[in-house]
Amino acid sequence: MKATASTSKLELENLPGYYIRRLQQIAVAIFLQETDSHGLTPVQYSALQGIMNSPGVDQRTLARTIGFDTSTIGSVIDRLESRGLVLRNASPSDKRVRLLTLTEEGRKTLRAVIPSMLRAQERILGPLPKADQVEFMRMLRILVATNNDLSRAPSDPRD
Repeated sequence: MKATASTSKLELENLPGYYIRRLQQIAVAIFLQETDSHGLTPVQYSALQGIMNSPGVDQRTLARTIGFDTSTIGSVIDRLESRGLVLRNASPSDKRVRLLTLTEEGRKTLRAVIPSMLRAQERILGPLPKADQVEFMRMLRILVATNNDLSRAPSDPRD
């Protein structure tokens, strides 16, 4: 796909960004349909799962791990904390740093939402044959990994 300065009309259907944006909208809609009874957004789910995977993680590291903007992760944690799902504790080595842990209610909520979240993932990929689902996920991982540094919120899952 080659664009030129003389191109005055571009068909959206020929642009990968158009389909990526639409798929993101669809993925969020399916996630919310499947998980409606739990009242979590996809980012809130990711935060809970990230904290579960790394208890005592700080907010900045969590944001990098899930590929979310460090300047707005605080409001996500605020909402989870106000629901009694997450606790913030001062770091023993740096009182400015807040370490995150799930409450018992947070662990219960996470366990309860996982089947719905997995159904959402299946629905997103469902229109593709199984072999194509595997290939699509492989290609997505390549695109995300190789373009990660271009993101406003690059992820660093190694944190």
